[in-house]
Amino acid sequence: MEKLENVKGDRSQQKSPLSFIKKLLIARWRSLLTLFIGVYLPLQVFGLLALEVWQHEGGFPWDVPILIAIHKTAQPQLDVFALSLTKFGSFWTAIPIFAAIALVLLLLKRWRSLAYVLTTALGSAFINRTVKEFMHRVRPDLWESSAHELSYAFPSGHAMTSMTLIAVLVVLAWNSYSRWLVLIFGSLFVVAIGWTRLYLGVHFPSDILAGWMVALAWAIGVSLIIKPHLTKASDVNEQPVEETSLLPEETQL
Repeated sequence: MEKLENVKGDRSQQKSPLSFIKKLLIARWRSLLTLFIGVYLPLQVFGLLALEVWQHEGGFPWDVPILIAIHKTAQPQLDVFALSLTKFGSFWTAIPIFAAIALVLLLLKRWRSLAYVLTTALGSAFINRTVKEFMHRVRPDLWESSAHELSYAFPSGHAMTSMTLIAVLVVLAWNSYSRWLVLIFGSLFVVAIGWTRLYLGVHFPSDILAGWMVALAWAIGVSLIIKPHLTKASDVNEQPVEETSLLPEETQL
């Protein structure tokens, strides 16, 4: 009799909208937190930067002072180093890297991760080109730069490409022990590429920050939709075969 009453009590709680919402939020709090921190906040920052650049052609009052401060450290050796390093942030340099990652995922039959890599990489390039043409922000002309760029400045393509690449690697490695290693060295790489663009005088700091924010929001947002790494492998040599399967809502198509 008591068991029957308990069952009825559980059913009544499940029918309560407050109880349902509470359980749902508790079950999905990680995804909601990721959505807020990884997508909403970066998009807010990007939106504020874009609005200021759109309304005021000169940009932010801290753009030029930061560029001048970095330019004071200029040396012939640093010029060569910056010109060499900045090439790794180019989308054309990143294409072979993305292609190699895609090939490995294809051979491992990790199709969901493969879809994530291709969608994120191509989408990032499309977003960058579209926003550049829409904003029409000219590049800084404070000194003659050894790096000649013909496209618009906002947002930085190198900043977006480097952030997209590292974000993809972090997402793919998130269920492994190497995720913190990828995160630490990847962050250093992203900052280094951003420094080269400022040192060479081809971008304002706000261009770099905007590129980071929109790329981060895009990479994390796509991961929440496509959901690479649905499950963890129980063995090191075990392949996540679940990535070759569609979710129930995906099979409806």
